[in-house]
Amino acid sequence: MSEANQGAVRELSHFIDGRRAAGASGRFNDVFDPAQGRVAARVPVANAAEVAAAVAAAKAAFPAWSETAPLKRARLMFKFKELLEAHSDELAELITRDHGKLFSDAKGEVVRGIEIVEFACGIPNLLKTDFTDQISGGIDNWNLRQPLGVAAGVTPFNFPMVVPCWMFVMAAACGNTFVLKPSERTPSASIRLAELFIEAGFPKGVFNVVHGDKSVVDALIEHPDVAAISVVGSTPVAEYIYSESAKRGKRVQALGSAKNHLVVMPDADLDQAVDALIASSYGSAGERCMATSVAVAVGRIGDELIERLAPRVRSLRIGGGMEPDLDMGPLISAAHRAKVLGYINAGVAAGARLVVDGRGHRVPGHEEGFFLGGSLFDDVRPEMSIYREEIFGPVLSVVRVPDLASAIALVNAHELGNCVSLFTSDGGAARAFSRQIHIGMVGINVPSPVPPAWHSFGGWKRSLFGDHHAYGEEAVRFYTHYKSVMQRWPDSIAKGAEFAMPVAQ
Repeated sequence: MSEANQGAVRELSHFIDGRRAAGASGRFNDVFDPAQGRVAARVPVANAAEVAAAVAAAKAAFPAWSETAPLKRARLMFKFKELLEAHSDELAELITRDHGKLFSDAKGEVVRGIEIVEFACGIPNLLKTDFTDQISGGIDNWNLRQPLGVAAGVTPFNFPMVVPCWMFVMAAACGNTFVLKPSERTPSASIRLAELFIEAGFPKGVFNVVHGDKSVVDALIEHPDVAAISVVGSTPVAEYIYSESAKRGKRVQALGSAKNHLVVMPDADLDQAVDALIASSYGSAGERCMATSVAVAVGRIGDELIERLAPRVRSLRIGGGMEPDLDMGPLISAAHRAKVLGYINAGVAAGARLVVDGRGHRVPGHEEGFFLGGSLFDDVRPEMSIYREEIFGPVLSVVRVPDLASAIALVNAHELGNCVSLFTSDGGAARAFSRQIHIGMVGINVPSPVPPAWHSFGGWKRSLFGDHHAYGEEAVRFYTHYKSVMQRWPDSIAKGAEFAMPVAQ
């Protein structure tokens, strides 16, 4: 994006039936440049007719696409992967301009999105099932995995490429068609993904994008031709979409909020643990569902941990996402910045010790940007809101416990169960922790344990509603019906009616 065009307000669009579609509702949302605090684009809000048009396009494309050979789908995925690699910097810049995260961080997101496409290239093998010859006299039995129909996705602002790829890439690889409702705060990357999808050779209607607010989500939930919905959002949003969709008979995969702990044992490599906490707590300004927001200091390690963390938090390099050699960019919006400030104020009022205060941080040249410095709390207690609730900002709380059993009990008592990490040199402690902890993703001396595309991603408890995690083979299960087929031919049929339960003969 040239410097001359950075001040222009871009007009964005929907993407329906293989082409851009200007908004017909007359309603628009502003998309901000978080580093400058100014409107950078306008995105249309779809009306009911536009949502219906996107679903109709997906439904029309489904019969032919669902019958397309998995190998042909895989070949199109290979082409899509090539295009994503060729346009990776462009996609990363779109992400940074909308979201504010560092360009280097956005490039990492693009790579993780491409990894999902790479996994989807193996769909012929992933759709293989079981066959049993001669289960009884002249009868064979096998299974099929068949696509559901039209699937929809509702994605969050913080990963504008990788989370949509969890959904539409795997859905399409399995033979479904798709309607995406991306975050209205970070919509630009989704439009470009849809254009590159068509350029790769996918038929029109297989992937559609409609923008908007809760009214668009409700229209997708209520539409009878939408068979499945995936969502990543806060727990209230995930629970709402899950309950409203499930009672209409739709298949639902709903990932919610997170409150991720990193437990530091007295025998941990403290340099490694501090590096992990700084990166996982303050990277992307804490706006990650895998961000560490609670450090659990076990035993005597607490004082030294605070002493090591505080100067690192104070020295975080903060600025605009396209600037080099930084650690952290702005938050997504003025409203979210105010929300995070409210949590910091609440922590102080509740009696937690604010060791590093990021509330007054200013970035020269970005006076209107949505910036906060890093904040660090000590002496945080489980009843405090800064411990109980997801802050989604650059705030780390330190909780002190006497031993590993207390740390496990603390983590397991929290209603959210997305991810957790343990830093230790004790293999026995690590094994006990990984088995006893009630969390969906666990890291041992690994912060933010994000699984690769061929594993699965998801939490427990109120971090996940539904039976399926995201991507990997879990995505194949979610986006397909499993069917059993039993077959016998006329020349092997026994004479006369059989009234008994059939058994192997």
